[in-house]
This record gives sequence, C-alpha cells and structure tokens, in this order.
Amino acid sequence: VQLQASGGGLVQPGGSLRLSCAASGAIFNINVMGWYRQAPGKQRESVATITTSEFTTYSDSVKGRFTISRDNAKNTVYLQMNSLKPDDTAIYYCYARSWRYSTDWWGQGTLVTVSS
Repeated sequence: VQLQASGGGLVQPGGSLRLSCAASGAIFNINVMGWYRQAPGKQRESVATITTSEFTTYSDSVKGRFTISRDNAKNTVYLQMNSLKPDDTAIYYCYARSWRYSTDWWGQGTLVTVSS
C-alpha cells in the first residue's frame, strides 16, 4: 500500500484547508484510514479515522471542526479542516491499517501552519 498526502499549507486562524490522501497498491487489505498529526515538541496524536463502513472517530480537540470522508471510487480519504486554530499547526500524516495483517502504512507528512 502506498499513500500520497497533499493539501497542507499556510492559513489564517479561522480559515479552512482540505487534506487528501490517495491510496494505491493492495488497498483491499485496508480496513481503516485516518490522520495523525505531530506538532513541534509534542507527541504524535490521532486526529480522525474512518473505516471501510464509514464509521468515523475524532479527537476531542477537532470534533465539530474537522470532517473525515472517503471517496471509494478514487481510493482517497479527505480531512476537511474548518475553524482552524494556531494549535492545529502540525505535520499531518495519513495512515492506513489492516486488521488482518496488523499492519500500518504511512504517507509522507504534509505541513499545516495556522498563523496570522
């Protein structure tokens, strides 16, 4: 499985960005996709996940502001981020998980900077 993340950038507080993560390869092994983020000096944290049945989870810090979704035809997962705050500044990593093989795959990070 290969994951290609895109969509990061610089945005002002209160603004919006949409991240994309396109999966390729043995995608039939994937059960869950999602996003983690890591801010400078902090541990990596889970932001949002979505299963193949479209069950979603969110961290408390982004609930109500971020929305994760998927387009199965494009093998792509999106993270719509609204009402962005400076605390959302981080490198965002896309990942995919196989329950059967107990394996995680990671995409390259994409930097999101929220600053005026």
